[in-house]
Amino acid sequence: MVPRLYEDLSWLWPYWGDPSNYAPFCQNVTRLIRKHARREVKNLLNIACGGGKNIYNLKQDFSVTGLDLSPSMLQLARELNPECRFNQADMRCFSLDEKFDAILVDDGICYMTSESDLGSVFERCFSHLHPGGVMFVGPDETRETFIQNKSAVTNSDSRFKPDHLDLVFVENDFDPDPLDDHYESLILYIIRENGILRVEEDLHILGLFSMDTWRRLLRVPGFEVVEESYNESGREYLEFVCIKPG
Repeated sequence: MVPRLYEDLSWLWPYWGDPSNYAPFCQNVTRLIRKHARREVKNLLNIACGGGKNIYNLKQDFSVTGLDLSPSMLQLARELNPECRFNQADMRCFSLDEKFDAILVDDGICYMTSESDLGSVFERCFSHLHPGGVMFVGPDETRETFIQNKSAVTNSDSRFKPDHLDLVFVENDFDPDPLDDHYESLILYIIRENGILRVEEDLHILGLFSMDTWRRLLRVPGFEVVEESYNESGREYLEFVCIKPG
């Protein structure tokens, strides 16, 4: 089941944060890529690029190619970044006729709900990197950091939406079975168009693995793995910078 945010509700994505909100994260990505790469980094593949907000920032430093499974999100990414190239493909089995100096696996990696799928992404990335290139990836949640029944409310920024539209995004995370490798993230979209209310529901099934599982799967293809941390909104995230030897 494809989440509605990536199909019929993809029109909401441009109102869920401006691309400038993603600049600090992208600056951190750029800094760590340049710190750990063993080659000059000119081009970058952004996997699970979604609507292209990270690409909007990363293209200031790299020649960026985007890859995503959703046609709707790719259309948004193209509109935001018309000078960049994009490919529609599954991150678990994509095959492009080129290699890259760096790869950013965006937070779409959280939709991998089995060790097999997660490992497949890392293997595909390894094969698409030049020797000395780096893959940057990090989990939004791990077994160690997950908070049961965590909720968040986000209001759309009034600067970036039409006057007739009001939006609120409500997220709730819940793990019905702590013994498996995934959890549920329910998103409610509270939409008022010309004052008329409607509420849309969207259930996302996301992977949940231990930090040691991430570390083990990253090393299987042959990556050298460096762990870094990133603080955003008072929360510290674990990030992996993975170097292809050679």
